[in-house]
Amino acid sequence: MYQRSTPSLSTLRKIRIPATQWRAVAKFLRFALTTTFLHAVAASASGGPILTPKPGPQPKINGPTVYGARRGKPFLYRIPCTGQRPLQFSATGLPASLTLNNETGIIEGLAPQVDGSYPVILKATNRKGTVTRKFIIVVGDRIALTPPMGWNDWYTHYDRVTDAVMRDAANAMVASGMADFGYQYVNIDDAWMVKPGSDDPMLGGAPRDADGAIRPNRRFPDMKALAAYIHSKGLKAGLYSSPGPLTCAEFAGSYQHEKADAQKFADWGFDFLKYDWCSYGSLVPPKGHRTTEDYNKPYTLMGNLLKEQSRDIVFNLCQYGQGDVWSWGDSVGANSWRTTGDLGIEPRTSLPGFYTVGFANARHADFAAPGLWNDPDYILIGNIGNAHDFVQPAKLTDLTPDEQYSYMSMWVLMASPLFFSGDMSKLDPFTLNILCNSEVIDIDQDALGRQAQVIAKNDSEFILAKPMADGSLALGLFNLGREEKKMSVEWNQLGLAGTQTVRDVWRQKNIGHSEGQYATTVNPHGVALVRLSETSK
Repeated sequence: MYQRSTPSLSTLRKIRIPATQWRAVAKFLRFALTTTFLHAVAASASGGPILTPKPGPQPKINGPTVYGARRGKPFLYRIPCTGQRPLQFSATGLPASLTLNNETGIIEGLAPQVDGSYPVILKATNRKGTVTRKFIIVVGDRIALTPPMGWNDWYTHYDRVTDAVMRDAANAMVASGMADFGYQYVNIDDAWMVKPGSDDPMLGGAPRDADGAIRPNRRFPDMKALAAYIHSKGLKAGLYSSPGPLTCAEFAGSYQHEKADAQKFADWGFDFLKYDWCSYGSLVPPKGHRTTEDYNKPYTLMGNLLKEQSRDIVFNLCQYGQGDVWSWGDSVGANSWRTTGDLGIEPRTSLPGFYTVGFANARHADFAAPGLWNDPDYILIGNIGNAHDFVQPAKLTDLTPDEQYSYMSMWVLMASPLFFSGDMSKLDPFTLNILCNSEVIDIDQDALGRQAQVIAKNDSEFILAKPMADGSLALGLFNLGREEKKMSVEWNQLGLAGTQTVRDVWRQKNIGHSEGQYATTVNPHGVALVRLSETSK
C-alpha cells in the first residue's frame, strides 16, 4: 500500500526553498499534520486496549440459561459455544418434539404442546475437553425471556438494503464468532417493500398482490428463501413495517392490511417484527391532543394478530417513547419498546448521544421483566453510517475506546436488547472485543430479568446496579467527566453487607475483596464494570 510520509524538520532544514513557495509549503505541512492527527484519532477509536480475553480452545457454552416458546410453534436455537472446532453437541432432557444436530449445535422442531418448564442439560465436547450447561425451555404465553440479541441493517445500509446484504450478514454473524456468544437475529429494517410512486424499477410497482398482501421490492426476490437461508445457519430472521400507510423511508406500510401482512410475515418464516410509528402520526390528533388509546391502538391490533400466527414472532414497538409506552407495552403483546428517539441522530453535547439516551432509558427500570424490555436503540460502534445523510458511506465511529466500553456496559446493565447496527463486513478486533465478552453478555441475559437501578446520577458520575439470579450484583461506575476520577459506592447504597468478592467483568478476573464499599479510579468517559458476590467464609 502506498503511504505518504511527512518530511522531518532536519530534512526540511537542508532544503533550499524560494521565499515565494513558503506559503505553499506551510499549507502542505498544516494538511499533513492535520491528516496525521485525524488518523491518530481514528486509530484510537478502533485500536484501544482490548480487555476481553480471547476464548480458550476448551468448549464454553454461552448465551441465556432460559428460553421462552409458545406451545406447538416452530422452535429454532443455535447453541452459542466457543472453543476449538470441530465440536460435538448433545443434550439430556430435550423434549421429544425437538432434535439436536450434534455437529452444528442447532436445536429445531416444534415446542412441546404442554405449558411448563423443560430443564435440559446441554453438552459440548472437543479435543480439549467437555462442558455442560443448564438450559430451561419455558413453554407458555411469554417469549423473549431474555433480551433479544442480533444485528439490524439500518444504521449502515439505510434505504439501500438488499437480499445479498442480509445473507452476507448472516454469514458474518457465524464466521465472526458473534453467534457463538448468543447473537441470533438478522433483521431487515425499512426499505424492503415496494415504494409507492417510485420510478426506480427496482423499488416501484404495485405495493400489494391480488390477495392484498404486501410485496417486497425487486431487491428482495424471494423473502421466504431469504428467511430459510438465515434459518439454515441456526439464526433467526427479522423484518420491519409501520402501522401507517408509509414507513419512515416512504415505502409501503401495513395500514388497513394488518391481517394480511401478519399472515405473510409468518408464511415467509420471519421471527421478529419491528413496528415503526412513522406515518401513523398523520392518522391521529397532533401531539398534545393524543390519548393513550391513540398511541396503543395500532399496536394492540398487530400484537393480537401476531399471537394468532403459526410461529413465534417477537414484537418490537418503535414509537419513540410516546405516550409512556413502557406503562402499556405489555398490554398490547409487545416484547420490547423503544423509550426514546433514534440514537443515531441524538446530538453530541459534552457527552456522546448514547449517554442522553441511556439516562432516559434508565428511568424506566421498574417496567422491565422477562419478555418485557425497555429498548434504547442499537449499538452504534465499528464502521457506522451517517443517520443525517444516508448517502455518506459508513466510517469508523468517533467514540473513544472508553466510551465504547461505557456504551456496552450501560446497555447490558439496563437489560437492553443488544442489536449491533454497524457494518458486518468490517468487523475489526476491537469492535468484536466490545460485542463478544461472554461475562458482559451474561449480565444482559441474566434469567432474573431485572434492569439496573440508578444508584447515583449527577454531572460527573452515573452509577447503576443490577441484581442477578445467582444473588450477585452487577455494578457499573461511569465517569462522565473529562478527567480521570476516583469513584466509590457504599454497601448501604447497594443493600449489601459484609465482605464482597469483586470481579472485573471486562477482564474476566477477580480483583480482590472489599468491605463496606467499592472504590476505584475510572478513565474519562470510562466505566468500571464489576460483579459483587458475597465472599464465602
